Amino acid sequence: MFLGEIEEILDVIEPAQFAKIQEPLFRQIAKCVSSPHFQVAERALYYWNNEYILSLMEENNQVIMPIMFPALYRMSKEHWNQTIVTLVYNVLKTFMEMNSKLFDELTASYKAERQKEKKREKERDELWKRLGEMEISHKRQQAGAALAK
Repeated sequence: MFLGEIEEILDVIEPAQFAKIQEPLFRQIAKCVSSPHFQVAERALYYWNNEYILSLMEENNQVIMPIMFPALYRMSKEHWNQTIVTLVYNVLKTFMEMNSKLFDELTASYKAERQKEKKREKERDELWKRLGEMEISHKRQQAGAALAK
């Protein structure tokens, strides 16, 4: 219902007014696209079927694509509903056609960020493992000292 009402507003909004609201609006739409509830994600993804809204997005793709890309890429790999995955691929294809250079930059940036996250996670796991080993070593030393008394 909320997404339907927003679409009705977007159908009549002037481009200058759209530019003023695009960032908070598309941050919210990105959250909707990421929703595990398939109807919420589906309704948000249908915005790309609206020619007028799509023209507004195209005029402002430098702002909108970086906001939407992480959610879209993640959902293309992780969403449980195949219909949503298909819609996400269609939106990603639309973005690629809109601005292939920016799309390539966003893809590379997203993948690099995921690699950094994986590296940090691995380092964190190794740190916890070392802490566990130190704890075991400390307990052995305490037990040995107690036996020596």
